[in-house]
Amino acid sequence: MQREAELAFIKLHILHHAAKEEVYGAGLMEELARHGYRIGAGVMYPALAKMEKQSLISCRTENVGGKQRKYYRITENGRELLAEMKLKVEELHEELNED
Repeated sequence: MQREAELAFIKLHILHHAAKEEVYGAGLMEELARHGYRIGAGVMYPALAKMEKQSLISCRTENVGGKQRKYYRITENGRELLAEMKLKVEELHEELNED
């Protein structure tokens, strides 16, 4: 269950950061590491691809140093989901801190 929950939090982080600015896989892995998530490309890129397929993020490709880099940005569907999840996370946070 821990891994499933962490993956859900990772996806929320992706949506959050993609709402602020364009993001890319390696940059997201670095950002997530600052939050204690140690994930590799084998987790990050499939998650991004799935989120793009679900129309939560959109992608554009740019040539950077001779290599293709994919940049992601949140979509309107992603913004709606992020707003819903923020409310649920806040509610859960309050409930967990009731004791």
